[in-house]
Amino acid sequence: MSLMRNLNRALTATTGLQVRKAAPAAPVTSAKPKPVAAKPGKRPTPVYRCPAPEELATDRLLRQPVFIMSPVRSGSTLLRMLLNAHSRLHSPHETHIRRLEVDYGSKLAQRAMSALDLERGDLEHLLWDRVLHRELTKSGKDFLVEKTPSNAFVYRRIKDCWPDARFVFLLRHPVSIAQSWHEGDPDKRSYEEAAADALRYMKAVDNARKGLTGGHTVRYEEITADPEKEMRRLCAFLGVDFEPAMLDYGKRDGSQVVKGLGDWRDKIRTGSVQAGRALPGDDDIPPLLRPMCEAWGYTS
Repeated sequence: MSLMRNLNRALTATTGLQVRKAAPAAPVTSAKPKPVAAKPGKRPTPVYRCPAPEELATDRLLRQPVFIMSPVRSGSTLLRMLLNAHSRLHSPHETHIRRLEVDYGSKLAQRAMSALDLERGDLEHLLWDRVLHRELTKSGKDFLVEKTPSNAFVYRRIKDCWPDARFVFLLRHPVSIAQSWHEGDPDKRSYEEAAADALRYMKAVDNARKGLTGGHTVRYEEITADPEKEMRRLCAFLGVDFEPAMLDYGKRDGSQVVKGLGDWRDKIRTGSVQAGRALPGDDDIPPLLRPMCEAWGYTS
């Protein structure tokens, strides 16, 4: 009989206990467990109020701002350069103001702002308005024109922020948009991927055209074919006189082409309107883009 068995017999008889072999200890490691990253979610639209006409003088510095609602690669940089060459219109590079967000550092700060009738969305609108008004004031001009394509996704909120805002809808042949979006970075997205991604913007612009009243629609193809005619029409809508200097935008605005904030390539840097690409035929329209081509009048 083994020593362990004899020992356990004696312990059991006297104490009721037994000895057992310990299980091997787990290896000790100094590595800390990796934190699990939270899955990003869509930020809900914060609470805000739409200022009444009598409140605009208190709540907004910017008056009658102009927003160009356009898909990506639709000629919005060309349009803003033409408008920015006007003596009364200032159109900076894309500002992406809708991505400027406000948060509270404490519950007490939130209570304090609520007591001032300012919720988080109201604070963000004040920030947006101040940033754009600062840009306009620096220019010394009368009206600001903003052209970030993603604004179309939040057109309702922009209209609520600036009830006196004016809207210009810029359209282009959907196939040309997809081709240009693909050619902008062919290693990043195939033509099929570019078409699907650009279609999101087209649908957002289409929704904005249906949801906003009193806007002005202009087409990229018509701007490149007869820029003076289209700029005269647009100036009439904006309530300013047409200025011939708009057509030679490069003489006044050669410094505002910023890479990554709109088009910055050689064509836009020429400083004058260049001819657009040939329009695709009906047979060149993929099924994905055909409904939008039909909706925008780009099919025969």
